[in-house]
Parts: sequence; structure tokens; C-alpha cells
Amino acid sequence: MELFADKPADDGVPGAERRLATVAVMAATAMAVLDGTVVNVALPSIAESLKVSAADTIWVANGYLLAAAMTLVTFSALASRIGFRRLFVSGVIVFALASLGCVLSTSLDMLVGMRVLQGIGGAATLSIGPAIYRTVFPTRLLGRILGLNALLVAASTAIGPTLGGILLSVASWPWLFAINIPLGILAAVLASRAIPHNPLPTTEPFDLAGAFLSAVTMGAAILATDAFAKLSGGSVLEGMLIAGAFGVLMVVAGAAFVWRQRRAPAPLLPLDLFHSPRFSLAALTSLVAFVGQGITIISLPFLFQNAYGYSVFTAALLFTAWPIGIVLAAP
Repeated sequence: MELFADKPADDGVPGAERRLATVAVMAATAMAVLDGTVVNVALPSIAESLKVSAADTIWVANGYLLAAAMTLVTFSALASRIGFRRLFVSGVIVFALASLGCVLSTSLDMLVGMRVLQGIGGAATLSIGPAIYRTVFPTRLLGRILGLNALLVAASTAIGPTLGGILLSVASWPWLFAINIPLGILAAVLASRAIPHNPLPTTEPFDLAGAFLSAVTMGAAILATDAFAKLSGGSVLEGMLIAGAFGVLMVVAGAAFVWRQRRAPAPLLPLDLFHSPRFSLAALTSLVAFVGQGITIISLPFLFQNAYGYSVFTAALLFTAWPIGIVLAAP
């Protein structure tokens, strides 16, 4: 395969190590992305098993996404201070241990807490996956491997409910998390062997204020959205006040984050990236697309199972057209 063939002028690492690094990064990426969606189809089963309401189980999904969103930018900047291999392996280990915690969870609070830890571990790996590819692959193959990585992310996002439904048709919901444990161990071992111990590219101080403001902005945005989603009956006024408070916090923290990034000696997110209209529009397009897909993937399991009365397996089959479409269109 050309991706792992060596040529005399190649930068990066030799093909054999490149192959191991690719398996490690792709395994961790698939786990982290799948866990953002695979659990959605299991939410009705989790609600029944733990004897909680369907609305409360949304935080099994939200806790993971909230933690990942709040820490993704921070980890991408932290990688240049502690090294790609150290951050990646640490993230995979946290993710695998949190998956074990999910398997052993006996209450919704414990499960949500483990999902938050999973989100932190997943963010650590997802934030630097493309950067690791840049380190191990020669420049001539970089576009191809990044394209494959984008295909993996998109397909994993869409195929999660299908895989979850198929697994739930033969096993209970803890198995959705148990399969991460051996995969996490494999990814950590391969990453330790194949990802080079790159010299730290910067010794500038880490932007702690920027990291804090970034986390507050993203967290407030998700909590405001969650509060709006729960507006109903006599709690409308209370819900609007809560959503409004989080909305104000999001705007204030977001403005402070932008102010900080313009003045920090080593900004967490260099704002000059957005001076290019083409880059800014591409980023906005990607954001809207993933938000739309995420909303649909979370809501459809409840529609299929609770409203239409389909079995878990049938609901999973109804998702199959989605990942097939992505696989066909992505190339």
C-alpha cells in the first residue's frame, strides 16, 4: 500500500512505524467518535435499566460531548508543551479506564461522571490526531491520510447508532463501553512504540486564562442549549431564565476569550487563522453540518423506538443508509 511505502526523499518515519502509528491513531479516533453517537440508540434501554426518565439519560450523551467540547482546544495547545506521544497515550488510557467505569456503573450519576472522563480522554486524542499524521507521514502523502481521517470521523459519527443497535440486540448496554477496553490497550501500546517522541516546539508559557475562558464558553453554550430543550409546561419561565443566564455567560466568556487571544504571547487559538474568508467559511460550514447531524442522531433513536415502536435492531437498520451514504460520498 502506497501509504506505507518508503521513498528516498521522504520525511516522517519509516513505513513500518507509520503503519503502527496509523492503526493506533485510527483506533483511538474511531473509539472517541463512536462513543459520541453509539450510546444514543441505547438511551431508552439505559433509562429502563437504571430506572430514570428518558430526559435524564440525555446527559449520558451530553456529559461526554460537554467534556470533549470544553477541553478540545486546550489539549491541542497543550500538546506542544508536553509532546504528542505523551498526551495521546495518556488520553487513550483515561478513555479506556473511564470505559471500564461505565461498564461498572450502577447509577445514572456514576455513568454520567464516567462519560465526562471519557470525553476528556477522547478530546486528548482527537485534538492531536492530524498533528501526529503530520509528524509520521511524508509531505507527499499528507493530503491522502488526512482525507482518510476525515472519512473515518464522518463514517464513525453516522455508523455509531447502527453498531449500537446491533450490539444491543444481542447484549446489554454495558457492552457498548466494554469493547473500548481492549481497543484502548492496543492503541496505547502501538502509540508508545510508533509515535516519535518529538522535541517540544515551544517553551512559551501555557495560556491558562485562555483555556479557562474557552472551557467556560463552550460549556455555557451547551448548557444554554440543554436548558432551551427542556422548556415545557409550567417550567417555561424558569427554563428561559436558566437558558438566558447561560447564554449571557457564553457571550461574556466568549468576548473575554477573543480579547485574551489578541493579547496573549502564545494564544490558545491564533485568531489570524480567521483572516482568510475561505478558511472561516469552511469552518462555519463544518460546524453547522456537524451540529445538524448531531441533533438528528440523538433524536432519531427515541423517534424510532418510543414513537414508532420499532425494536432496537430495526432502529439500528434504519440508520444504515446514513453511513453508507457517507462512505459513498466522502471520497
